[in-house]
Amino acid sequence: MKSILLTIVLTVFCVSLNAQINSNDKQVLLDFYASTNGDSWTQSWDLNQPASEWHGVTIKENSVIGISMLFNNIEGEIPASIGQLNNLEALELSFNKLYGTLPTELGNLQNLKILAFNGNGLNGTIPSSIGNLSNLTQLHLSSNYFSGELPETIADLEQLEVLNVFDNNLSGKLPSKIAYLRNLQELMVAQNDFEATNEFSSIVLSKGASVDLKSKQIKLEDKHIIAIESEEEN
Repeated sequence: MKSILLTIVLTVFCVSLNAQINSNDKQVLLDFYASTNGDSWTQSWDLNQPASEWHGVTIKENSVIGISMLFNNIEGEIPASIGQLNNLEALELSFNKLYGTLPTELGNLQNLKILAFNGNGLNGTIPSSIGNLSNLTQLHLSSNYFSGELPETIADLEQLEVLNVFDNNLSGKLPSKIAYLRNLQELMVAQNDFEATNEFSSIVLSKGASVDLKSKQIKLEDKHIIAIESEEEN
């Protein structure tokens, strides 16, 4: 009986430890809550409850490793302090009402694997610091108002599998080195003002893709789609 009770106590203790959060990470979450009108979120946080109970927050070993809140009426600017979540692996805030620019401090999130801001009102340029996210596998920035060129540093993301910047105000040439990313499976760049570049298309075609001229898409042999920007037919 004592052995059973001890096991129960240890289990509860371990669960309690896992649910705790370090003071720095909690402050970052509070910054985010204040900066994005947390009281008006569709699923808001009860700040009187432990952070482990907050909607969309995943905690492991006292650190925040995930923030996932899609379609949650999050409105406001992303605070620079978000770059202090050193163990964050996923930041998914698509289909909300975020505006302003992406903080360069996002480049400090060395453990980040998924970064998703589709369908918001973000503007300005995509910070070159994104290229510091060496573990990033998915970058989703579609349907915002980003302008300027796509940073050359994105070609440094060797683990990248998905690059989605569809439907923005981006311009310039697509960095040819992006086409060499060996793990890239999906590249969505249409509905921007990119310059037509034979160099980029040629590199993609050399990797075993076929061109569908009607839909103006490039299809890889594994059926993933690379949507490219091309000139409209007369």
